[in-house]
Amino acid sequence: MLPDNVLFEAGRAGEGIRKRLLEGFNFHTLPRLPTGIWYSPGVKANVLFFDKKAASREAQTRELWVYDFRTNVHKTLKTKKLVQSDLDDFASCYQKREETDRFKRFSYDDLVARDKLNMDIFWLKDDSLEDIDALPEPDVIATEIVENLEAALEQFRSVAEELAPVAGNEHA
Repeated sequence: MLPDNVLFEAGRAGEGIRKRLLEGFNFHTLPRLPTGIWYSPGVKANVLFFDKKAASREAQTRELWVYDFRTNVHKTLKTKKLVQSDLDDFASCYQKREETDRFKRFSYDDLVARDKLNMDIFWLKDDSLEDIDALPEPDVIATEIVENLEAALEQFRSVAEELAPVAGNEHA
């Protein structure tokens, strides 16, 4: 599992991770999961499938198959949980290795040509941006908002805890 920002973060660290992943491993499959179904609400995550290869001067990744399980998919941790059958299409695509509307192949050359090796790859049109009738039901939207706010509050609490002075080490 990898948080979304590692796939597109513009800093040298993120770009270095992506470069090492493509060159030192056969990074072959990347399912992009629905928002907030894994770690905490609001968090976008991905699963990386890769094989370690023997050291080589050539990049180990030849092609990367990306499965978009995020666009136009509305899941939550509480009310619309991800279930085993939701992964059936991905499993079929993974075995067949044929492009579909959700499963696309990108060559190594395509990937390294992207600005800073940005792997925030998407191609499906988000219906909710164009068609108000395609929006999730209001209760789903409300639940997603609550989950996102709870996740943000949790993150702010952890930052506040890290910034709090250690007992006996306060500065006057």
